[in-house]
Amino acid sequence: MERDEEGTHGRLQLLLRDVVRPAVGTHRGRIFKTAGDGFLAEFASAIEAVRCAVDFQRAIAERNKDVAEDRRLAFRIGINLGDILTDHDDVFGDGVNVAARLEAMAEPGGVLISHTVHEHVDRKLPVRFDDQGECALKNIARPIRVYRVCWEATLAGPDSLAQENRVLRETPLGLPQMASIAVLPFATPNSDGEQEYFAEGLAEDLITDLSKVRGLLVIAGHSSFAYRDRSIDLRVIARQLGARYFIEGSVRRVQTRTRINAQLIDASNGSCLWAERFDRDLADIFTLQDEVVGKIVIALADALPSARPPPSRRATNLQAYDLFVRGRALATQSLRETRAARPLLVRAIEIDPDFAGAHAWLAMSHHFDALYYGESVDEHRAAARAAAEKAVEIDPGNADAHIVLGYLRAYEGEFEAGVAEFEQGLRLNPNHSEGWALLADLRVFEGRAIDAVECAENSFRLNPYPPGDYYSFLGWAQYAARRYQDSVETLRQPQAGGPGAKRNLAAALAQLGQTAEAHKVGRNFLSEFPSFSARKWGNTQPFRDDADRQHFIEGYIKAGLPK
Repeated sequence: MERDEEGTHGRLQLLLRDVVRPAVGTHRGRIFKTAGDGFLAEFASAIEAVRCAVDFQRAIAERNKDVAEDRRLAFRIGINLGDILTDHDDVFGDGVNVAARLEAMAEPGGVLISHTVHEHVDRKLPVRFDDQGECALKNIARPIRVYRVCWEATLAGPDSLAQENRVLRETPLGLPQMASIAVLPFATPNSDGEQEYFAEGLAEDLITDLSKVRGLLVIAGHSSFAYRDRSIDLRVIARQLGARYFIEGSVRRVQTRTRINAQLIDASNGSCLWAERFDRDLADIFTLQDEVVGKIVIALADALPSARPPPSRRATNLQAYDLFVRGRALATQSLRETRAARPLLVRAIEIDPDFAGAHAWLAMSHHFDALYYGESVDEHRAAARAAAEKAVEIDPGNADAHIVLGYLRAYEGEFEAGVAEFEQGLRLNPNHSEGWALLADLRVFEGRAIDAVECAENSFRLNPYPPGDYYSFLGWAQYAARRYQDSVETLRQPQAGGPGAKRNLAAALAQLGQTAEAHKVGRNFLSEFPSFSARKWGNTQPFRDDADRQHFIEGYIKAGLPK
């Protein structure tokens, strides 16, 4: 700065004009204060704040490629979620102070977030969050848990992903010979939050319907929705997702009308196989969904000669559907969000008691709470079972309901009936990636460890950028199959999450004779679950064969976990 103050200031202003302000605006943010070489911005959601930070830092890094190192401008970013005080056009308070302290701690070109932000964004974005532990921040009385946002390996492409996760695949997925399709998120005008919920709901329903078409492999929304940036070449996305066809388009909803533009693209050559614009009354939206699916199946006639559009049972009330779309988007996210989803789903059911999807996702939210957060487990399992049974009663073709109900029945001692229910759900929707991941869990309990590994690997094929618990299920299955080295490599992945990841990593290390590291991982696990007992845990698990139960208990004890 002191060598060329005027030039540096000019370049900074250009960056603010050409990169910073457009990025903040695109992600529904507002810059409310600038000071020297820094700025403060607020966002409508934590997810949009992190997306903006990553897009912004990537754009700056790209601009710096051809700039001499001593002339590069690099930014640090800190993101926090907390209460603020407003005074005219300015904001104050601990919420702002924590963000400012995180910015000061970040490396040039880096992004740090607080634990409150991490709770909202974990498992939702195609980035990695590295836990930096609890940090003492200047003028902040309490220590703050901090996470570093890492996007290079996650977003760089299939080659870096393959290197990072060799145990899953050595080479990029590429374009399969079979018919495989991904639905990209529909664009909406002006980043309107209300329209984004509606558009994402339509895309999610389209994925569900296409998943039921025989012979079609459908990529899960968790992976395909990561590609909101339309500047990425479709051929690159195709290689990363392993999809041959894409659905993309836009949705615009104005008062009582909706306009949907949709097109089907063949990624192998970039050709458009089908495109159409639909202008309809909102009241016709459910009929329109069936029409779109039917036209896509017809357009894929060469790849799927015998396919027919699947029968569907949809909501009949638009208000209930809007509530359902919002609730479904939250139901299996963080603890706070899955609990925020429930009143939305309950209200949808009150409006439309025969809305099977709302009952199924209410069951999902209770199941997720019981599975991951351990509070009032029996109460949540009972509520989940009641809601799933109601969904199956209303619509026997609802795969989500069968899968949740099967999982619950298996854990409640009705193992054979639970597995049968589960398998019925996967027959209805063979592309249910979460279902395959959960089936891996049940196959371990059945004593079918090899099948469990195959189920878990299939979940990755359907969802190439999955939530962290997929790694946990795969590592668990590999341990059961006595593939300890594979289990260690899987569970060491930074994305690996869920309560069992550290516990099973410790056991796999112990079985390999890496005792010191196993004990270290075990102590880390116990810091989160101090009351864990290996034998008490074993007595709560529905293993069909006691030898399989003892295999896990033995590994935990070898890793230094309490007997």
